[in-house]
Amino acid sequence: MMGLMASEETRTVETRTAMSPTERGRATAASTPETTPSTGRTRAWATRLVVVGIVLSALNLRPAITSLGALLEEVRDGLGMSGSVAGLLTSVPPLCFAVFGVTAPRLARRFGPAAVVCAGMAAITAGLLIRPYLGGTPGFLAASALALMGIAVSNVLMPVIVKRWFPDRVGSMTGLYSMALALGTSLAAAVTVPLTDALGGSWRSGLAVWAVIAAAAVLPWLPLVRDRGAAPAQRQEATATPEPQAPLRITRSRTAWALAVFFGLQATAAYITMGWMPQIFRDAGVPAGTAGVLLAVTMVMGVPLAFVIPRVATRLPHQGPIVLVLGACGLAGYAGLYFAPAAGAWAWALLLGVSNCAFPLALTMVGMRARSGRGVVQLSAFAQSTGYLISIPGPLLVGVLYQQSGGWGLPIALMAGLMVPQMAVGFLAGRDRIVEDEATR
Repeated sequence: MMGLMASEETRTVETRTAMSPTERGRATAASTPETTPSTGRTRAWATRLVVVGIVLSALNLRPAITSLGALLEEVRDGLGMSGSVAGLLTSVPPLCFAVFGVTAPRLARRFGPAAVVCAGMAAITAGLLIRPYLGGTPGFLAASALALMGIAVSNVLMPVIVKRWFPDRVGSMTGLYSMALALGTSLAAAVTVPLTDALGGSWRSGLAVWAVIAAAAVLPWLPLVRDRGAAPAQRQEATATPEPQAPLRITRSRTAWALAVFFGLQATAAYITMGWMPQIFRDAGVPAGTAGVLLAVTMVMGVPLAFVIPRVATRLPHQGPIVLVLGACGLAGYAGLYFAPAAGAWAWALLLGVSNCAFPLALTMVGMRARSGRGVVQLSAFAQSTGYLISIPGPLLVGVLYQQSGGWGLPIALMAGLMVPQMAVGFLAGRDRIVEDEATR
């Protein structure tokens, strides 16, 4: 990544060298403090800091959820939760993402995206640290909501930061961000149970330990908190060609709606998987530690694929074929869970891991379906907030069906059934359309 930054600086030097003397004179006369060598070094330093901040932030956007999934049975017993209340607990993440994510654009305009993400990481740290020790289900839910609030605003603003700071590398930077997110997700799923055992067997310590990594993610954003302006690339674009300011009514765009529904259905599948898949395997006779590792396998599939899929997607005029391939893997994985959950556990975990890579694909399409920075902000907030609203009933319904039926047949059938419309709307969202063109007609 540092090599990429260096090559970018080299291209800038080459461009200046290629200018005629007259052009160089005009550029010097019209220069601003942004073009001075010292400011150029500061800008390069800030860009590298943004890369570090993106990676560390992405690492912390899922451990609050997958660490809980690995210890859900222990948390239920410790807090006296029923299956329905546990289903409500697994529905809290999308609810918080929908409610708080919609506030992200307004907060970013007022305080700057870096400041909002910094505050989000601080909220994650506080929520993870205090939620195991507040006592009782209401306190646990409230502290979880605090952490999820921080995740929500950071979820929405990550594509915005990528578009602002790296407009010519949306695919690769989205891939890097998605890869770090998948790594954090799988790491929490895999090591939470062993960490809990090493810390004395207390599920409270096993959940609270993830606050340490969240605290580290606050640090890279602190020097950028006061930077409320546009990123370097945006300032250059604004000087050269101002963006049209026609009213953008995002709800008029069919592509925006298709992307929002696709985002919601893939989030439904992801949160059902993160919240319930370890329990599915445990009920089938798989040991708790192995069930956590299986969830980690599902999540870790996103590490390489989350880097590859966005890069492939940005090279295709239509992302629909990728949607269909991911959906087919999901249907195969659900069929395996239904007929032979324990016998083919590793295969089903792999297939569902591939299917869950619809998330980085959706993020990539957010950056591709909007032309301007303003459009990306609105599309990201709309698609994610609406999508997470759509995903709220899924995990809760799975918990209710599980408790009422006493088995996993009906919940798995529901998961498989939802995959079909996900493939349909994802295919529509993958068409080569621009939301600004649709929304301003």
